[in-house]
Order: sequence, then C-alpha cells, then structure tokens
Amino acid sequence: MELKFSPLSPYVRKVMVVAHEVGVAGRIRLTKVNTREEPDRIAAFNPIGKIPTLLTDNGGVLFDSPVICEYLDAEFGGHRLLPAAGARRWEVMTRAALADGILDAAVLVRNERNRPAERQSQDWIAWQLAKVYRGLDAFEAQVEAFAGELDIAQVGLGCALGYMPLRVEEMARLDRWPTLAAWNATLSGRESFRLTTPVL
Repeated sequence: MELKFSPLSPYVRKVMVVAHEVGVAGRIRLTKVNTREEPDRIAAFNPIGKIPTLLTDNGGVLFDSPVICEYLDAEFGGHRLLPAAGARRWEVMTRAALADGILDAAVLVRNERNRPAERQSQDWIAWQLAKVYRGLDAFEAQVEAFAGELDIAQVGLGCALGYMPLRVEEMARLDRWPTLAAWNATLSGRESFRLTTPVL
C-alpha cells in the first residue's frame, strides 16, 4: 500500500494511528506530496487534490481519512475500531464526525490566519473557534463514558487535540476541559500515538 501524505497533516496522522493499531503501518509506503505546489502528483489519484490518499495493494484508490481509516480497520483490524453494524457503529461514527468537525474548524482558523493580516476576517475566525469550543465542551461532558477500548472516534479526537496546540494559539492549553485533557494525556502515551506525534 502507498499513502500520499504530508508530515504534519492531522488527517494523515489519523490514518497512521489506525495503521499502527491494526498492525499494517510497516506495509504502507509513504509518499510525501505538497498538494499546493505539485497538484499533479495527487490529482491523478484524487481529483480534488487532497491528502491522505491511499493506493491499495489491489490497485484501488481511497480518500480521504474517514474512508481510509474504516478500510484499514475492516480489512486488517476485524472491525475493532468501528463496529460493522449495530447501534454502537452509529454512535462511534457520530462522535467521529464531531471530532473531524472540530479539526476541520481548527484548520480553517489556521488557514485564515495564514492570509495577509489585512485580508483576514476576525468574524470568520471567531465563528470557527466557536465550533471548536462547542465540540470540546460536548466531548468534556461525555469523555468519561468512552468505552475502554479505543475506537475511530477517539483516534480522531486525539489527533485533533494533538494538532490544535501546534497551530491554534487558543488551544495551547486545555484548562477549560480538564477531564478531556487528562484523557488525552493518557492517550498520548499509547504506542500508536507516540509513534505518530507531530513535530514542527
């Protein structure tokens, strides 16, 4: 398998955490792609030019991170991270969507702040940050009820919490969410997260 990737992408990290969890990280060849400067290197596989994009062993192409994570878990993990059916599947998928929504909003904040100062919209930044805060408030209220076993939603949340302190100054600390912060500190020590820790 080959993964088109960018080293600091939290979406790529999600895929690699899952790959480590299901035991196939060593089978994935990583191909670094700068999607903005060399779009032709990714557009042939993913028309919208996004990473991560996975080339499977049988010649298939999968994108983006939710699809790849589910594929790896279904094919190699026996549906350990995302149940194949039943009520818990929909519960995990809904929490995974919330984690991805938090991450998406944080990335939009980062991107807006990368624009020239005179072109930045503070209203837009505040709107996206409000999504992050509400999402983390929701997870703070439910984190103690997480099942003991890791699932795809927790992978997404952990990757979001790993990304935001590096890129969004308001998220440098998690004082508003102490239970979530404690959970994340434990999760960060798990081997799959240690091996994929982003470094600026």
